[in-house]
Amino acid sequence: MKEILSRVDHTLLGVTATAPDYLKLCDEGLQYQVASVCVPPSRVALCANHTAGKLAICTVVGFPNGYADTEAKAHEAAAAIRAGATEIDMVIDIGMAKEHNYAAILADIKKVRAACGTHILKVIIETALLTEEEKIALCGTVGESGADYIKTSTGFALTGATFEDVALLRKHSPAHVKVKAAGGIATLEDAKKFIELGADRLGTSRVVKLVQGMEGTGY
Repeated sequence: MKEILSRVDHTLLGVTATAPDYLKLCDEGLQYQVASVCVPPSRVALCANHTAGKLAICTVVGFPNGYADTEAKAHEAAAAIRAGATEIDMVIDIGMAKEHNYAAILADIKKVRAACGTHILKVIIETALLTEEEKIALCGTVGESGADYIKTSTGFALTGATFEDVALLRKHSPAHVKVKAAGGIATLEDAKKFIELGADRLGTSRVVKLVQGMEGTGY
């Protein structure tokens, strides 16, 4: 269970969440020793101040649609890092992927990579909207970009991570690129399976709640 939790980006990106919700998320993240908490850019400073360097703070850029201007994405990433973010999850321009304009996507990621400096950068490709050919091509693009992770989903599309997609991304991504599964991770069995298939991180709002429900049962 600790192994699963250590790979979780404990996530809260709902538009109606309030400051107490984010502070609770942080407290849970600290208690259960998750990899990070993932929050909107406007809540990064709140969470960074609350956790005082004891927990990684992840935020999202170009989220959830990915078609923001590259300069805007880079500015958003830099601003989030100044506010205390230590990890950035950016969304690619899905339309460009459908056009197979991988050169433009590469330039987009590289600009954000530069803005992130040494901080972790994860690239969301929204697998639910792509063909297998497009997913495989993007593995190469992300590998070339200098990003640290390729990530399946925003959690805002019709479907999120699937076992097949995680296996595909792990198979076709360079060894230096890690895989993050996100969206729809509903059970601890799902979480374990995603890790077995090669996911290094899990973006989820449910795993901590599932563990909380098991407390006192001798897990």
